[in-house]
Amino acid sequence: MSQLIRLKDIQETHRELIGDDYYDPTSNTAYGVNEDKVGKIEGALVEETTGRIRYLIVDAGGWFSSKEVLVPAGLARIVGDDVFFDSLTRSQVEAMEVYERDYQYSYKEQYKKDRTASVANTVPNEERMEISNSAYEAPSALELLEERLTVNKDRIVAGLVKVGKHVVTEDRNIDVELEEERANIQRTNVDRPTDRRIGDADGNRTVEVELEAERARVSKETYVTEEVNVGKTTERHTETIVETIQREELDIDRDGNVVDREGNLIDRDDITADDVRHARGM
Repeated sequence: MSQLIRLKDIQETHRELIGDDYYDPTSNTAYGVNEDKVGKIEGALVEETTGRIRYLIVDAGGWFSSKEVLVPAGLARIVGDDVFFDSLTRSQVEAMEVYERDYQYSYKEQYKKDRTASVANTVPNEERMEISNSAYEAPSALELLEERLTVNKDRIVAGLVKVGKHVVTEDRNIDVELEEERANIQRTNVDRPTDRRIGDADGNRTVEVELEAERARVSKETYVTEEVNVGKTTERHTETIVETIQREELDIDRDGNVVDREGNLIDRDDITADDVRHARGM
């Protein structure tokens, strides 16, 4: 195979070779065995003559403070913007040589280094593996994605009820029966002799009679006329939520060939899942 160059370099110098919809994994999140986060994809190495991706440049910052390594592209499983290396372990990455940005890599040389690192003494026996030629092919598994709605409920303040009281003043009329004494003078004609003489000292005597009357005295007493209890009841209602979701469908013609959205046959040697994805405009 030919020399390997960085994907970003071939994008700048040989755009006509790879087209405008070429798959670029740069900045995608990378995961290792058991979906443990490794770091991110820093780029890719491609064949100088064909533009096919052979290695992904992985920044293993999730496992080491700073280390970039080359991982065969065929070990990758692409799901959306995530790249999964289902068999890649920390020990394997530790055994790999650090990627040198200014070094001129060739497939033949790196092929030997991969096989040495995969069975290095620092790699536990259960993690050692023989790398097959298919590991250097672009990922061939095409996963169709579908969005599904997940509805959660949050408690919010929908209203506030305040209950208080105020004083209302009104005039109230009450009829009260009262008693009052009045003077009653009765005069009776008499004809009898007396020893008194007109002009005596008690001739100017007066008689006083106290007259009494009842007066209304008003007092007020407070009574509880009503009790108010404030509580809450829960009412249920159904609300319809409308949201647009997407899903991916495979485009295949009647002969089993992969076609694009316009029905054009994609006839290309060594077609990969990434080629299909970009042919569909994804």
